[in-house]
Amino acid sequence: MRGGLRSETAVQCVLEILIDSQEGLATLGERLQDQTLKPYFFTESLLRGQFIDQLETALRQRGVGRFREKGSALAALHRTWARIKSRFIGGDHTLLVAAELGEDAVSEVYSKALETYQPTSIREILTAQVAHIDSVHTFVKSERDRPRGQRQNSADYQCND
Repeated sequence: MRGGLRSETAVQCVLEILIDSQEGLATLGERLQDQTLKPYFFTESLLRGQFIDQLETALRQRGVGRFREKGSALAALHRTWARIKSRFIGGDHTLLVAAELGEDAVSEVYSKALETYQPTSIREILTAQVAHIDSVHTFVKSERDRPRGQRQNSADYQCND
């Protein structure tokens, strides 16, 4: 039974960081000046909401009824700091750096969850989700490093889910 508790706790941590990343990606979409990137980040924010729903549904099927309903205070502080910094220091580049750091944190929480025992159905969901998150991380990193004016059209960037 103790392994089940660790499993549930790990997934609850994933849910918390998904809430944080959903809010962070929406904030990024709002704050970016580059109009070609805005829709990408709004879409990713919506997808994180779907990830939350998938995991909550899987947990409900296993008898779990209580879920984390908000993200962490630390993530809210990180978003506020990124907004302030981007406004006064670095604009879109600074926002993309913050997004990359956020995606690093998301990947780390998923990795820790996958290190614990997980029922097959939940492990499959986590594995598929983290694969997508890793592709988002790659995209964010490439956009962060791309010289201004040479940004890829985010509609041209397709992930195989």
